[in-house]
Amino acid sequence: MADYPLEELGGKTPLQAAQTESMDAIAARGTLGMVQTIPQGLSPGSDIANLSILGYDPRRYLTGRAVYEAASAGVKLTSRDVAFRCNLVTLGQQGNTTVMEDYSAGHITTEEGKRIISDLDRRLGHEHIRFFPGVSYRHLMVWKDGFDSIETTPPHDISGKDIASYMPRGEGSDTINRIMTEARTILQESPVNRERTAASKPLANAIWLWGQGRPITLPSFGEKYGLRGSVISAVDLIKGIGITLGLSPVEVPGATGYLDTNYKGKAEHALKELEEKDFVFVHVEAPDEASHNGSVANKIRAIEDFDRLVVRTVLEGLKRFPEYRVMVLPDHRTPIVRKTHTAEPVPFAFLSSKDAAKAPRKEASFNELSAQESGFFVEQGCNLMDLFIKG
Repeated sequence: MADYPLEELGGKTPLQAAQTESMDAIAARGTLGMVQTIPQGLSPGSDIANLSILGYDPRRYLTGRAVYEAASAGVKLTSRDVAFRCNLVTLGQQGNTTVMEDYSAGHITTEEGKRIISDLDRRLGHEHIRFFPGVSYRHLMVWKDGFDSIETTPPHDISGKDIASYMPRGEGSDTINRIMTEARTILQESPVNRERTAASKPLANAIWLWGQGRPITLPSFGEKYGLRGSVISAVDLIKGIGITLGLSPVEVPGATGYLDTNYKGKAEHALKELEEKDFVFVHVEAPDEASHNGSVANKIRAIEDFDRLVVRTVLEGLKRFPEYRVMVLPDHRTPIVRKTHTAEPVPFAFLSSKDAAKAPRKEASFNELSAQESGFFVEQGCNLMDLFIKG
């Protein structure tokens, strides 16, 4: 959700321009501040940011995001395995230049993606290379006895750019580049792409391999905080982080990880989980997707839908519990003008049941400027969860 001030919004950020009554209520009655979720020197990835938010120092537990996506997909990795995120993407031609036209292949459906990945596994897979389907454009490749030190680039970081400068580099990259080249040939004749051509939809005409890593062991959330918890997300990365930490994954019908996701269903399932569990981590991807696509209107829409359908539903539902705490924050910034993640601090706000009856602070609202003006700054993002849980 977090962003920069935009000229088309009169110098406001999308959070400032959006109607966010529910998040503002948390900020006005509870604790408001800024938090550095991306440690200095690390790239602003969702894996790093969400590990920080959950109380785990990414500098200590750093591995590629594909490892967590494998956990979500139920793919068991051994110490010999290197997992890669495998995006279905659309590459385009600008003269003699090949550019990253769409990092999501037009947000291809999960069913279409599964058909493509299954075909790639059949034709390119062998005892050392396997492909596994995920959600929409987000899939997985596992390379047994592979290299994890290859330099790769997230495809959403290079939208509209020449891919030549961002191809995988380093030891083992020749194998990865060969697989990506062979996949492009296979995808040219894919039945899915013939159907998408007939429907005037962007083609999944390439794969992009990135985010690689080897499996890692982390202390469970229960061991760390003494709480039983669940995770709700349509994104395999977030679900996989939760599973790795011992949180129970909750499937929500209609959760897509996009603008059409089942916002209210996520909130309702979270409240139901709290009848048996102590803690629920609810993740919504839509504002991030709108940012990667550079759409101000969709970003504001996603923020308002999140506030109205998720946050308001949760706040109303929490009233039936005698005691509670609730926190809201972005994992990182995804500025519209950059179309990718950045490492600046983000706003957070949390509220406890004992604070809910307090008179609101008129000057406090949930946005970057108000949070910065609060003067409360959590420099180490991995300390935020302790503040939230322990008070």
